[in-house]
Amino acid sequence: MKRISVIGSTGSIGTQTLDVLKQHPGQFSVEGLAAGRNIELFLEQVRLFKPKKASVADKDAADSLRPFLPAGVELFYGEEGLTEVAAGTDADTVVTAIVGSAGLPSTLAAIDAGKHIALANKETLVTAGQLVTELARRKGVSLLPVDSEHAAIFQCLNGERLGDVERIVLTASGGSFRHLNREQLKQVTVEDALKHPNWSMGAKITIDSATMVNKGLEVMEAHWLFGMDFEQIGVLLHPESIVHSFVEYRDGSVIAQLGNPDMRVPIQYALTYPERWPSETKRLSLSEAGQLHFREMDLERYPCLRMAYECGKLGGTAPSVYNAANEVAVARFLNGEIPFLRIESLIEETLSRHTNHSADDLDTIFAADRWAREIASTI
Repeated sequence: MKRISVIGSTGSIGTQTLDVLKQHPGQFSVEGLAAGRNIELFLEQVRLFKPKKASVADKDAADSLRPFLPAGVELFYGEEGLTEVAAGTDADTVVTAIVGSAGLPSTLAAIDAGKHIALANKETLVTAGQLVTELARRKGVSLLPVDSEHAAIFQCLNGERLGDVERIVLTASGGSFRHLNREQLKQVTVEDALKHPNWSMGAKITIDSATMVNKGLEVMEAHWLFGMDFEQIGVLLHPESIVHSFVEYRDGSVIAQLGNPDMRVPIQYALTYPERWPSETKRLSLSEAGQLHFREMDLERYPCLRMAYECGKLGGTAPSVYNAANEVAVARFLNGEIPFLRIESLIEETLSRHTNHSADDLDTIFAADRWAREIASTI
């Protein structure tokens, strides 16, 4: 039996992770669950999976949940709660599915405790890639990618020598506004932005897909996961989201991973690796899919991706500032404070004011994160 903890269990990745576990009764033990403030859904999950430890966002949420918990479930909240669920159980693997930089401390605690990581929180590697990968190597812990693009690259590299890789290419759907030019983007609404054509995701990731910040974060994540220089990491627009990503080798061979857009496939592979278990997901029919389309990425149309490459190459605290400024900008857009295109310029203005520092410790990383959030909130 595989023992699992899930950080961010009520979000898109978290709920789909639990769907995977339900498809394999008796094969998984849920040791811990952590969520935010979606108490009603979280209570359903806790009652169904009966984890030993559960955590919610704050004391108020914990107080409202406590009277309804099943016997034997230990309840926590806040940062301490995330750490308890991530590192304080008998779980072999921790699924890190919190969106944003909030997932970093608990992920580091889990690695330090010797847990394998099913990584769905790309910001962990974006902000602290060197710290995370070095600690994972020292502890002998696997970082198994859950993002469909990185899971695809991971599979395409199986059995191959990294030295034979010429480049890796991440595919991008283009998001909600892939059919619009920049002039048309001036008129889009929050409601428009949340209608992703291929994937069902949370609000923040859906907006990031439309701005291409999500792909920028994935480029930086790929750099740390696979040890690739940024010049070896490409991005192609692929509206159908059938080819999840591919690897080009120095002999000219290209190995790709294909499948219908369904996050349960990469989630399950991360949980069962190196085995492949049966899945209830719909099988891909290339004859039904028909034509597949690909376009070169236009960095003028998607300046957030350009900024991501720049920050990744610069290193230090620049990726943390990029990520934090984006989180604030997206929140301001969702709240109706700024128009869609202002997300891009707000990130760029924040970066222009930043003095880069080496990201050698968490204090420096967190200080850069706080600074960027303050600047991005007040511009």
